[in-house]
Amino acid sequence: MRYFQKAKSVWKGFLCFPVALCVFYLVPPSVRLLIGYIPMEKCALESGEMLILDDSVDASLDLRSRGDVQTCTPWKAPVIWEGMFDPALYDQTHVRKGSSVALTVFAVGRYLDAYLETFLRSSERHFMLGLPVSYYIFTDAPEKVPRVELGAKRSLKVIGVQKHSRWQDVSMMRMKAISDVIESDVRHRCTHVFCMDVDQEFTGRFGSEALGDSVALLHAYYYHLPKSLFTYDHNPNSRAYMYGGDFYYHAAVFGGSWRSVKALTESCYRSIMEDKHNNVEARWHDESHLNKYFWLHKPSRVLSPEYCWDQKIGYRKDIRVARLQWAPKHYDSLRQS
Repeated sequence: MRYFQKAKSVWKGFLCFPVALCVFYLVPPSVRLLIGYIPMEKCALESGEMLILDDSVDASLDLRSRGDVQTCTPWKAPVIWEGMFDPALYDQTHVRKGSSVALTVFAVGRYLDAYLETFLRSSERHFMLGLPVSYYIFTDAPEKVPRVELGAKRSLKVIGVQKHSRWQDVSMMRMKAISDVIESDVRHRCTHVFCMDVDQEFTGRFGSEALGDSVALLHAYYYHLPKSLFTYDHNPNSRAYMYGGDFYYHAAVFGGSWRSVKALTESCYRSIMEDKHNNVEARWHDESHLNKYFWLHKPSRVLSPEYCWDQKIGYRKDIRVARLQWAPKHYDSLRQS
């Protein structure tokens, strides 16, 4: 045990010393490999029955099946990893309960041509199969949305939005658009909502085990790092300011019940607009505000990086399946006006 603690301290010290190596996505592959050996905290609970249950089926989660990763949070919410759950049991439970899912995605400017069709076609193969799914596509070019054959009990609605001159504004203003569509339409049709970035592709099951009242995602680039290296917003003039936190969450995927997602998006939008009024912009835009929200309002369910993985990170023994993967990024061309 003493050796383990010493090794852990050495790794943290190694990473903290050359801070430049940890600047978001720019670290070299060799450093990313080393980061993967930093041990995660471990769940202190013996069984799923000890969780503060998001749903009764969560009592079946095997928290001890993955001794290599953290399977629960300090506030007794599950962290979902491959090997912890019975997919059939979750699907049967949610079909019986009548669960239905809205999936919101923004495809604005060149992002529509580059990513939307792949996102939708792969979703039809992997996302919430067996449950009713309603896609909500927000775009500035409704006439360009590709025609994709949808499965039974699945529908698609296109919603026109304004194209902002800066991609940062597109990213931040989506919070209001999501809140508005939940109020006007989603709450009458669906029990749950997931909000996702379009520049991703489903490559494995993204199923009902991910459903919960309030759902956050561990960022693939941060889940092994010490909290001191999390890139929270440290500007005290911003509503996104954080002096500490629990995890670093990725805004590319978040969700929950329609009520919880509406509360989250409304809160983030108010904070963003207050920052704008004060001529402040959070470090990572809507993601910074989302991290602040989940710090103050703990998610009832956390998804592992399996649910949004970047292959550029390289091999990680704890990633047994990549359910949703980042598509190649071409920011230099895609984010031009």
